[in-house]
This record gives sequence, structure tokens and C-alpha cells, in this order.
Amino acid sequence: MLQRIQSIYLLFASLVLFGLFAFPLAHNIYVDGKLVNVSITGVYENVNGLDKQLQDFMALAIVTVVVAVMPLIIIFLYKNRKQQIALCYSAILVLFGYSFWMAQTVKKVVGEITLEYKNMGIGLFLTSLSIVLIIFAVKAIQRDEKLVKSADRLR
Repeated sequence: MLQRIQSIYLLFASLVLFGLFAFPLAHNIYVDGKLVNVSITGVYENVNGLDKQLQDFMALAIVTVVVAVMPLIIIFLYKNRKQQIALCYSAILVLFGYSFWMAQTVKKVVGEITLEYKNMGIGLFLTSLSIVLIIFAVKAIQRDEKLVKSADRLR
């Protein structure tokens, strides 16, 4: 059913992934003498308080939307719990690959500079949070499956 706890977990996982558009991956980094912020949509230079786009990450932005919609789609497959579990595991694998791609993109922009904690943006940690939320959803779906099987035995 839609009003189960796994729906809440999957909804929050999707919202967290859409949050990548709001939060930077890395900020206040000096690259080639310019103060830049790295986001999902590109690299932005801070000029007099305004952001000027230096580089565009269109492919990363499109994949972010696709990855963020996956948990929303999984919510509406509530009638087939086994398929829901399989898609959750697939989404976790996709998120691992996506976060690796995201980290490599940031590393390519930053170059030889080592990122410090003060320069890391919230966006670098959001995919990890969404993976944890999807794992919670899988556990809740498995509990529902176990409950249905025990009810079937009683009949």
C-alpha cells in the first residue's frame, strides 16, 4: 500500500537526490586563481557575489533527474513487493556508480588540490544518505512480505 513506511523512505530518498540541485558538491575552491563552486549543473565562478558558469555538466544533471525519479517509480510498484525489492537493490547499485561518477567529476575540476572538509559541499554526502534511506525501505518491504506470508499460512 502507498501509506506504508517504505513509501516515506523512498520519497525522502528521492527528495534528497533532487536536493543535489540545491546544494553544491564543493565550494570556495581556488582553481587557476578563480574562486569556484562545483555543482551538479556545472562549475560556477563567484564574481562580485554573482555566479558565472564556467563549465556545464548537462549529462550529470540529466542522470541526476533519472536517478532521483527511480525511488518515486518504485513507490508505485507496491503490489509486487519482490519487484520492488529488486528495483531497490538496482537503485542502490546505480547510486554507487553515480556517486563515483560525481566524485570523479569533482576531482577532475579540482585537479591536484586536495579538498578539505570546509570545501566539501553537502551534495557530496546526499547520495550516501539516499542509499541509507533505500536500504531502510528494503527492510520495511521485507517485513511486509514476511507479514503477508505469515497471514497466508494462517488461512
